[in-house]
Amino acid sequence: MPSFHYMREIVVAIFICMMFALASCSEEREHVAPAIYPRDSVPTMVTYGVNTLISDSGVVKYRIVAEEWEINQNRNPSRWIFEKGLFLEQFDLAMHVQSYIQCDTAYYFDVQRLWKLRGRVRILTSNGVRFSSEELYWDERSREFYSNRFSHLITPDKELKGNRFRSDDKMNKYSVRYTRGYFDRGDFGDSPRENMSKAEADSAKHQGRGQAMPRRINKNQ
Repeated sequence: MPSFHYMREIVVAIFICMMFALASCSEEREHVAPAIYPRDSVPTMVTYGVNTLISDSGVVKYRIVAEEWEINQNRNPSRWIFEKGLFLEQFDLAMHVQSYIQCDTAYYFDVQRLWKLRGRVRILTSNGVRFSSEELYWDERSREFYSNRFSHLITPDKELKGNRFRSDDKMNKYSVRYTRGYFDRGDFGDSPRENMSKAEADSAKHQGRGQAMPRRINKNQ
């Protein structure tokens, strides 16, 4: 699965190219009137209809799609905003989709190096792990995903649902708290009764509660 480390490199490369293009055609102007909108609402850059294929060593490996991409260094903290959704997918050598990440809205806090994905977050990894939630964070520094919202994780042999999710960036090691879900019977091994010998099972049976014996009730009492 492509980690957000790759996605950040891709977006940074696109951003650098666009900033060079903007710098080549911009001119210095003197402000003669105050801004119409508050300074905090003015983005550094807004790009529409991003749909880019990314190659590595001449081989197309990634695609990033965003209807709208805003970079705002004036907000505190500064951030990149994908208000209308973000989609990233990874291809194998045959151009088949190997993994993907998508969400309705995404924020990247560049100083904290923290991604926040919101609204119908969906992830498929190259190992066949599927994840869904309404909110997910990815911390580039600690290289881990986490969510405090209801999350649904499906692996080839497990299905987990819970309100506290934490994982490494490849979703190979994860934990789900306040959970309910399905596990393979083999995950727990044989039951204790199946491991008992016949003599041990008979002994356990006799040590239990004895069979109740019938007795006559005197109606005159």
